Amino acid sequence: MARKRHTPEQVVNLLRQVEVGIANGKTTVLACKEASITEQRYYRWRREYGVVKDIAGGKLLSPERRRCAVAHAQQKGMGERWACRVLKQPRGTQRYRPTQREDEDRLTQAIVVLGGKYGRYGYRRITALLVRAGWKVGKDRVERIWRREELKVPQKQQPRGRLWLNDGSCVRLRPMHPNHGWSYDFVSMRTHDGRTARALNLIDEHTREALAVRVERRWSSAQVIEALADVMVIKGISVHLRSDNGPEFVAHDLRKWLAQTGAKTMYIEPRSPWKNGYCESFNSKMHDEFLNGEIFYSIKELRVLAERWRKHYNTVRPHSSLGYRPPAPEAWLASTARQSDEPNPEIAALH
Repeated sequence: MARKRHTPEQVVNLLRQVEVGIANGKTTVLACKEASITEQRYYRWRREYGVVKDIAGGKLLSPERRRCAVAHAQQKGMGERWACRVLKQPRGTQRYRPTQREDEDRLTQAIVVLGGKYGRYGYRRITALLVRAGWKVGKDRVERIWRREELKVPQKQQPRGRLWLNDGSCVRLRPMHPNHGWSYDFVSMRTHDGRTARALNLIDEHTREALAVRVERRWSSAQVIEALADVMVIKGISVHLRSDNGPEFVAHDLRKWLAQTGAKTMYIEPRSPWKNGYCESFNSKMHDEFLNGEIFYSIKELRVLAERWRKHYNTVRPHSSLGYRPPAPEAWLASTARQSDEPNPEIAALH
């Protein structure tokens, strides 16, 4: 029968279990028996791991944590070779001294600034913003600094107020080019007085660009036609429009108007929001990064902030499905040409 091997963490836990038993009046033999080890093994472990037992609790998973444990053992009189052997730390790893780059402090400050400004972004999107601002940095280094500074995206956020300055059935269609397929849907929200407002979100499924985020207290088919017409004047006519079976979307006037423009309607099956996945994904990002963190005191304020967020989404926010580029084509061109107007001047100033 193969001999069972114990990790240093398991050995330390067993030593503590035996010591607790002895402290509560049990004999060493009985305490060792309850821990399923022999008395001889207990004394040998106490001699070999006695110093390790004094190390703060927790698993020694990372090289840095083991490095601290070995240093602590050395302070208690244990040799480096034996401490590394007990804690299973390679001596080369123990003696390694990390070097800090000259721009480490400035990069850390830039990451903290971006993390504070875009509180719903993770380190991958922060990396994309840094690269766009001129930093030559990869996501691994940003992640290391991100974790070291204990930055994270909170699961819940507290809405805040703004301080203004004076001054038929759906066939699954994969979009092949811009204006091949648009998706639109409503998102509900409330202003500070408790009244409901609804935003009509219209996106291009191919480019992921938010074509419109229009907010109204109440919507009718005529207002939906007006919103679509405003976008079609600028962007052209889409081949298909995907939506659910809401009353505004299935209205006779709207369907007749779309048929006259040449756009084809595609209605998803009832209770199947995943079939309108592009728009549902956009709606969730809108809730997470914008609506959940704001208090709106009037419908006018809501409209202004919604349009501001739409422009930010199109021209600044890195989109994971686009290689962490913003959706709007003009933003791609600006990034490729490296124009002088930086999207984050405060980050460029730190570079």
